[in-house]
Amino acid sequence: MKLDIKAIRYLTSEDWRVLQAVEQGSKNHELVPTPLIQHLAGLRGGSGVHRCISNLAKVDLIAKVKNAKYDGYRLTYGGLDYLALNSHRKADSVYSLGNQIGVGKESDIYITASPEGRQLVLKLHRLGRISFRTVKANRDYLRNRNAGSWMHLSRLAAQKEHAFMRVLYREGFPVPEPVAWSRHTIVMEFIDSFPLRMIESVPDPGKLYGELMEMIVALAKRGLIHGDFNEFNILVKEGTKGDKVILTPIMIDFPQMVSTQHANAQMYFDRDVEGVRRYFERKLKYVSDEAGPFFADALKTADPERRLDVEVEASGFSKKMARELDRYVEFTGGDMDDETVAGGGGDVEEVEDEDEYDAEEDVEGADDEVREEAEQEDSHLEDAKLAAELRALTTEDDLAVKPVSAVDYGLLPFDVPRDLDGVAEKVKTRKKATGWAI
Repeated sequence: MKLDIKAIRYLTSEDWRVLQAVEQGSKNHELVPTPLIQHLAGLRGGSGVHRCISNLAKVDLIAKVKNAKYDGYRLTYGGLDYLALNSHRKADSVYSLGNQIGVGKESDIYITASPEGRQLVLKLHRLGRISFRTVKANRDYLRNRNAGSWMHLSRLAAQKEHAFMRVLYREGFPVPEPVAWSRHTIVMEFIDSFPLRMIESVPDPGKLYGELMEMIVALAKRGLIHGDFNEFNILVKEGTKGDKVILTPIMIDFPQMVSTQHANAQMYFDRDVEGVRRYFERKLKYVSDEAGPFFADALKTADPERRLDVEVEASGFSKKMARELDRYVEFTGGDMDDETVAGGGGDVEEVEDEDEYDAEEDVEGADDEVREEAEQEDSHLEDAKLAAELRALTTEDDLAVKPVSAVDYGLLPFDVPRDLDGVAEKVKTRKKATGWAI
């Protein structure tokens, strides 16, 4: 699904409270009853809550399920996106959102910027996107899975990735700098680079191959295994030193990372090694004359006192969380997110995703009357200039990845005023002036 932020600037403080109430109620309810939403939002009068629910449903932040046994709403991935973006905005982590620069099997990557103008990357986890394609073959795993539980797993994946990225960056591993984490999203450093899979040739493939194998061993010595170390999850940053071209490999994507104490640790380690070896033989025509590295040899030189897997677990990512996510990783074969990333930027063509995890075919938003009213109201709120700016947010393109060349990332500020109640008053005044309210 595409991330459309055009409605974020028009949500009032009451709308945000109701949206947060739906999120809170989703922890214990697949479908949050309307009276519970009213109670959690803490708003006086039922009419105000129903108006907010209508506003949120019009822009598909919450949805109603067809043939439900009672009146209630569920949070959509769009609503979760808005809540995460609002948290980042309040924390001054992000100020504007630009084009989609990458898409993975279960994540979307956008360019964004901080209030100071620093270019950053926003990653949104969307677990369950491809798992439903094999729903018939995997009934045992998916029996009790609904949209809410996929969102829960997406939160766990983002929390785990941020936790590992934070300690790896601190310890000097070549990873992007983590900036912020909220719900299913991570804000990280933007690195002007390309995925290894896009590189046709390198000056010294043996040197790059050796550096990648050293990274695998260095992780194992600190108690970690990447689990999906391949050409999709390795960025190559190009630099120069005199007349020489210097290539620096950067690791990304850590939700499937496991401890060296994991029951299948050796299998994951060997798979990482074999993935790199196979790619270099097939694409770069380089064959190493040395066997290995081997999991047992890496553990011999490991330092038990400096294990990072123990530190991450102690920092808040508990064993229970790890078990839930590990079960999903094993279910998907460990390939959680082979990303198509344009490290240098540009749009990507969104892959065909069967968003069955979002249950769109079972959802009905606001009725036709409400949608018509929304369209008429939007015509008063958006002028031609704003409409032109919003069109710049499109992610549709004929190419999978654009080359880097003075890229315009289409960064646009959220334009959310600090005084959200002022927005409601402004809308009310405009509606009154046009005859919508008395």
